[in-house]
Amino acid sequence: MQLTPLEVKKIATLARLSLSEEETQSYAEQLTAIFGYVEMLNEVDTEGVEETCQVTGLQDVVREDIVVDCDEETKKQLVEAFSDKKGQLLQVKGVFSAE
Repeated sequence: MQLTPLEVKKIATLARLSLSEEETQSYAEQLTAIFGYVEMLNEVDTEGVEETCQVTGLQDVVREDIVVDCDEETKKQLVEAFSDKKGQLLQVKGVFSAE
């Protein structure tokens, strides 16, 4: 599959990348080579081969979440010990912001 610079520009726009003309031409060549290798995989006979998600045999270790209710006095102490609060609401720094 031969990618044209116009197709690379469209992909770059979708990925919100700005590419120079030199980069566009370079990526067109590189992606064409990569897709060529991927197309070669279509020629491999996979008849009778099971699909594989992973081969290590490792599994996620998870535990069941157990909800334990605490008494009102403990809740009150936790809220009072928290440094930044608004009434009963505890305020924490934003996860995705630079607060």
